[in-house]
Amino acid sequence: MGKESKKLIANNKKAFHDYFIEDKYETGISLAGTEVKSLRMGKCSVKESFIRIENGEVIIYGMHISPYEKGNIFNKDPLRPRKLLMHKYEINKIAGKMAEKGYTVVPLQVYFKGSLVKVEIALARGKKLYDKRQDIAKKDMRRESEREFKVRNLS
Repeated sequence: MGKESKKLIANNKKAFHDYFIEDKYETGISLAGTEVKSLRMGKCSVKESFIRIENGEVIIYGMHISPYEKGNIFNKDPLRPRKLLMHKYEINKIAGKMAEKGYTVVPLQVYFKGSLVKVEIALARGKKLYDKRQDIAKKDMRRESEREFKVRNLS
C-alpha cells in the first residue's frame, strides 16, 4: 500500500483533560452514504460521545453527524448509535480491561484514512480533580519557561 493521507474530521481534546490515555485503537465505523458525505464536509462532533460493548460489539453513542443538506429520505438520525468495526480479540481485550474498576473507552478522533472513515478510540482511566490540577500546573510552568526562554533569546 502507498502512503495514505490522514485528514482529521473531529477530535476530542476534552478526553485528554478528563482521562489518562492508556491504549489507542484504530477502528472502522459502520455508516450510511449520506453520513459519509456529511463527514466529507466536516460536520461531525465527538465531544459528548461514549462507547459501550454490547453482545460482543463495540457501539458509539452520542456521536453527532449533521444531516446531509442535499440528502432527503436517506438521511439518518444524527445521534443514532453506530457500530465500530474491530477484531474480536481486540474487543475481548478491551472488555476485560473495562471490567476493572475505573477503566472506560473514549473516542479521541474521527478521520479519513484514504477513502475510509476511521475512529481512534482509547482505553482510558478517569482523572481525579487533583490530577487535573497537577496537569494545569505543569502546563502553566511549561508555558512560563517557554516565555522566559523566548525573552532571553530575543535580548
